[in-house]
Amino acid sequence: MATDFEEHRPHLLRVGYRITGSLADAEDAVQEAWFRWSRASDVREPRAWLTTVVARICLDRLTSATARRETYVGPWLPEPLVTAPDDEGPLAAVVRGEDVRLAAVLLLDRLTPAQRVAFVLHEALGTRYAEIGEVLGCSADAARQHAAAARRSLASAPVPARAPAATEQRVLAEFGAALARGDWQAVVSLLHPDITFTSDGGGRVATALRPLVGADKVGRFLAGLFAKYSFEMSGWTTVLVNGEPGLATPAADGVAASVTAFTVDADGRITAARQVMNPDKLHPWW
Repeated sequence: MATDFEEHRPHLLRVGYRITGSLADAEDAVQEAWFRWSRASDVREPRAWLTTVVARICLDRLTSATARRETYVGPWLPEPLVTAPDDEGPLAAVVRGEDVRLAAVLLLDRLTPAQRVAFVLHEALGTRYAEIGEVLGCSADAARQHAAAARRSLASAPVPARAPAATEQRVLAEFGAALARGDWQAVVSLLHPDITFTSDGGGRVATALRPLVGADKVGRFLAGLFAKYSFEMSGWTTVLVNGEPGLATPAADGVAASVTAFTVDADGRITAARQVMNPDKLHPWW
């Protein structure tokens, strides 16, 4: 049973993370699903059965998290999924799809819990509406309506396309080098004029309480940080954050740890930077 379960683990983590936006909640749900499965008998379709269990657990987590979000300090970002470029572990399998990019998970956060569960299960996994209804405690028709409402909401703001991986890597290398030498003109030249910089400190770490928009504004913000703190580029690690290029920085010299994901467009400019500094979301790494 353990061997069979491990085959499904990346899939189940993907389901849990897309529903909750939290790796910790997804892992807890997968672990609980294992306990229930190990005690179950006559499970004819393990993947479907486990998916339903994880979705039910995550629905409860999502409902309570949605209530807590009302008092969250500053912008909220999903818990980052950090992997090394050459990682071949279970988490690396989770982040291979476009649907776990931070931008994609943020769009799901606009939905109600029921809409989010219905959309993830049906659109991404092909789960039948009758089974989705069992998870949500509603009829198949009601589940269909939740999924349809989710599709309409998401269609109004599609996830932007990414640049080729080689372009992403080149731009991130140039960006890091420009930061290291304090060449702010070069930094700004790599930013899209309408770039959005979002930082999530959750009230635990001092950071911008609203997203910054515009290359000049973001460039000045970064320059101010470098003027205030002494950054060592050797302490920064190039990583993948939800499959996109990113930088991970450990806590040092009064600066909180952070993980930042960058979205690069086809023209080689950074269109978005999403920085997670809330230590509750970085616990698996630091």
